[in-house]
Amino acid sequence: MKTKIAQGAEAIIWLDGNKIVKERIKKLYRHPEIDKRIRQKTTRQEAKLLEKAVSEVPVPKILKSCDKAMVIEMEFIEGNKLRDLVESMTKEERKDVFKRVGKKVAKLHNLDIIHGDLTTSNMIVREKVYFIDFGLGFVSSKVEDKAVDLHLLKQALASKHHRQFEECFSSVMEGYKQEIKDFSAVEKRLKKVEERGRYKEKGKE
Repeated sequence: MKTKIAQGAEAIIWLDGNKIVKERIKKLYRHPEIDKRIRQKTTRQEAKLLEKAVSEVPVPKILKSCDKAMVIEMEFIEGNKLRDLVESMTKEERKDVFKRVGKKVAKLHNLDIIHGDLTTSNMIVREKVYFIDFGLGFVSSKVEDKAVDLHLLKQALASKHHRQFEECFSSVMEGYKQEIKDFSAVEKRLKKVEERGRYKEKGKE
């Protein structure tokens, strides 16, 4: 028996025994044919990203993917979302886990995989840190896209874990630096992305 465990703007997530079933939702504001094509494309894309990432980063294994039905079946990763553990961790535990997160983000970026939604809600801690929900992900070798991916993670940490934000992101970057192929280029672009963000915020005031 399937149990609905989550529903977002893009998909409904079902738990069916020991597997997860991700079913893409129709967008009624779009033309039906366009909507179908978009959902088929994003289903294919997410499945390909997971299949590519699994060689380097802990992610759910694909069990079945059908772009016609817009459904992906994958293994259920039992564990706690990192989001729910940050507060109860010691400083050393946080440093260790976020350093590991940084290394894994770098490994994704070395494969030219941009996650697109790097938040602690999309990381599950078991013995390893698993990355889930590649629904907004895509392939890109651009330094800009890698920097934006990190910037979104930084913003998510600042928003959700503001008390531990500085130490968490510092540990992410420490781990990232150890694995990424060209750290200086990404770091330089990240600063530019942040400057653009600050400029936009000032413009709103």
